[in-house]
Amino acid sequence: MGSTFQWKKELRRIGVIIIAALLMAANIRTLVHTGGLYPGGATGLTILILRIGESFFGIHLHYTFINIILNAIPIYIGFRFIGRKFTIYSCLMILLTGVFTDLIPSYPITEDILLISIFGGIINGLAICLCLLVDATSGGTDFIAIYMSEKKHRDSWNISLAINIVILLAAGLLFGWDKALYSIIFQYVSTQILHALHKRYQKETLLITTTHPDTVCDVIAQQSNHGATIMESEGSTHNKNFLVYSVVSREEYIKIIHGVQKADPDAFINTINTDKLMGKFYQRNYKD
Repeated sequence: MGSTFQWKKELRRIGVIIIAALLMAANIRTLVHTGGLYPGGATGLTILILRIGESFFGIHLHYTFINIILNAIPIYIGFRFIGRKFTIYSCLMILLTGVFTDLIPSYPITEDILLISIFGGIINGLAICLCLLVDATSGGTDFIAIYMSEKKHRDSWNISLAINIVILLAAGLLFGWDKALYSIIFQYVSTQILHALHKRYQKETLLITTTHPDTVCDVIAQQSNHGATIMESEGSTHNKNFLVYSVVSREEYIKIIHGVQKADPDAFINTINTDKLMGKFYQRNYKD
């Protein structure tokens, strides 16, 4: 039974990666290609190299070949510091994106460069989020951002944005600043989609007033593997109760709240966005 479940889980991961690769490749061949944009990361650098080859040397290079070469060092970082299975599935994403990009014909959807920048960034961010949902990534600077996030236990996707801006500066010098500036809009939108949808490194403080503190702590432990602090408290009407304090990942806290409400319908729950946290904090990682 366990083996069957594992196979279904792995097949689901592969299915999601195929969808994400198709989405990213279609975005490259339609919106990105039409707008002459540079998505950033290994993808943007690959496109930049392809355009340099065509414009200055008259050489037509294949996307897949260049993209795999550029991902060599990030893939090593993935194997060495993040996790083998995570990196293997990321390699599948990189390979499929390259193959689909080489196979899908170019098709212009709109000529409006601002629409291309905004909606192209949204689609790019969604494709990356799909990968992260099944513990994979699209490669390039994503490996670096995830490694830094694992190390610092906080969202580091702005590192990708900073690296991408350097790539876009090079593109601006070679091919014009208008496309480079629109590409920054593309990257900014993509990064904001990641901030909004990828919750792994965002944290939430829970303050729960309850008369069943042990049950509430059990729910927190089962859903997130986190502990909690129990404090005796007294209400304004002098009724005795307990305050349960805990900090959890934002991707976990909705399940925890539902579990607490089910265990104690009378519990009073306050959640606070946690910006900084010092000390030991359990964080589910990508290690096998």
